[in-house]
Amino acid sequence: MVVTPILRWLIETIHGDLKGLKTNQLKQLKRLYHQRIPGDRFTTPEFAQRLAAISTELDKPVCVYLNRRGQPIRVGVGTPRQTQIPPQELPRYGAERLCGIRCLATAIDRDAPGTGELTALALQRLDALVWLPLTGGGFSRRGGGVGGYVRSARIAHLLPPTATPGLALNDAQDSATVATSTTVLPSVPLESLAEQDFLDFVTDLEAEFSREFSGQATDTDGDRVLLVGVQTSDRHPRAFEDGLAELDRLVDTAGGSVVGVVRQKRSRPHPQTVVGEGKVEEIALQAQSQGANMVAFDRDLSPAQIRNLEKFIGTRVVDRTEVILDIFAQRARSGAGKLQVELAQLEYLMPRLTGRGQSMSRLGGGIGTRGPGETKLETERRAIQRRIARLQQEVNELQAHRGRLRQRRQHHEIPSVAIVGYTNAGKSTLLNVLTDADIYAADQLFATLDPTTRRLTLTDPVSQEGRSILLTDTVGFIQELPPPLMDAFRATLEEVTEAEALLHLVDLSHPSWPRHLAAVHEILGEMPVVPGPELLVFNKIDAASAEAIELAKEQCPHAVFIAASDRLGLETLRHQLLNLESKLHRIQAP
Repeated sequence: MVVTPILRWLIETIHGDLKGLKTNQLKQLKRLYHQRIPGDRFTTPEFAQRLAAISTELDKPVCVYLNRRGQPIRVGVGTPRQTQIPPQELPRYGAERLCGIRCLATAIDRDAPGTGELTALALQRLDALVWLPLTGGGFSRRGGGVGGYVRSARIAHLLPPTATPGLALNDAQDSATVATSTTVLPSVPLESLAEQDFLDFVTDLEAEFSREFSGQATDTDGDRVLLVGVQTSDRHPRAFEDGLAELDRLVDTAGGSVVGVVRQKRSRPHPQTVVGEGKVEEIALQAQSQGANMVAFDRDLSPAQIRNLEKFIGTRVVDRTEVILDIFAQRARSGAGKLQVELAQLEYLMPRLTGRGQSMSRLGGGIGTRGPGETKLETERRAIQRRIARLQQEVNELQAHRGRLRQRRQHHEIPSVAIVGYTNAGKSTLLNVLTDADIYAADQLFATLDPTTRRLTLTDPVSQEGRSILLTDTVGFIQELPPPLMDAFRATLEEVTEAEALLHLVDLSHPSWPRHLAAVHEILGEMPVVPGPELLVFNKIDAASAEAIELAKEQCPHAVFIAASDRLGLETLRHQLLNLESKLHRIQAP
């Protein structure tokens, strides 16, 4: 390969604190890139002493990062924390392996690395941190002085998960946690360290990590997700915990596995990263230690916040809306459902294209290459805008078609009742047991998305006449329903606004059923048309506690209590539906 001047400059870049350095000092640092030590050795005495001499002349610590072939790949002036490799530039092999890079760092008046250095070790998942304290005068003070010399060294490395119970740091406990996730070996003479086999050391260490993770039943095809919750001053603690638990279920429904949870209390979200700087570091540490390849936040994130977090954490970051959209994409069965999901995804993606010039151009989006990057970005934006317009037209046609079907049903004067409720309340199960609809039903969030309408015939006990109503199963509601979903699924939600009555189903076995009840009423209150009477039905009483049943009876004395899966209370429900049909018939009568 021909090394051009620009490529050589990129390869030999000196990182860290370069303030006040002279030209010849920078040349000395760049020459370190041309050094090479045996791949099976931590370092050599000659290389360590050269680092000590440069550090003494610079009056600053120096860090050199080497790959397992013994080649320097990064040279920096400063501590390991100041010169660490950005997460996006580090190789990621999973939680059972290290990154394949070790760091040699000089130090003064410090025999062992501190919290900052150990944090950098854990964040980068280094093979080892070789700590080289200078003796014989240390750094020179400006105007001359005794040169530093390395007599001994210390090795710091990560510990397997058995030695670290967890990296869920508290605000006042980060130093203790970092100390438990790493270990610092006793000091040894430099000559002794130079004789130790580095590759054997790394192989044995990775074998320990591999043994730990081999015992865990992990779906290698699924995402390992770290959850992040931010409790602000305007959010009740119980609502905050309910939101985290719901995000856990959403991730599970989407096919991911939750490996940990990070919480933080703040008066308000940080405008750039949602959480504070220290908490971002904690998230990166926990993602590294637990092998997470995705971080999910319990709130919506702006495009800038997602970019900043991915830059600092080094892994993919998603918000609550993106998780829900992924579930919808998996659950959509009909052509109409897939159409609405694609529209919602494109509307979500559109504002997040900003700032992606580098990733959407072969040349990047920096100075001198901004044109091609922005041209590609604008081309992509126009293509998405055209697709959104086309999908919007198809959704409007779908809306008109469903409107004609509703008018046809109304022409036959059959009352329509929409089954509404929080997601996983049992709406599809109820429709199946009442009408033998045979639609998909499962103990999952958003198991069904497409509206399904079936006729239910009710027998009047007095006249023995059969009366019919139309029951419509609708998409489940959820707290803080994202606006893109409200807009894209308006054809589904119109089944609610056009129904003559509502059957509001509530999962009484859920500990937060009052909050779910209020969330559905809040969403219904935002509908353009308020439907007629509402029949409140509490489901899953077989799994609910006695206290929950008593509280529901006290707060909602006119509600119906059933267990749809066990067909308990269905006769009472049919009787109430018959009364509702009679009421609707009287309303429709001239």
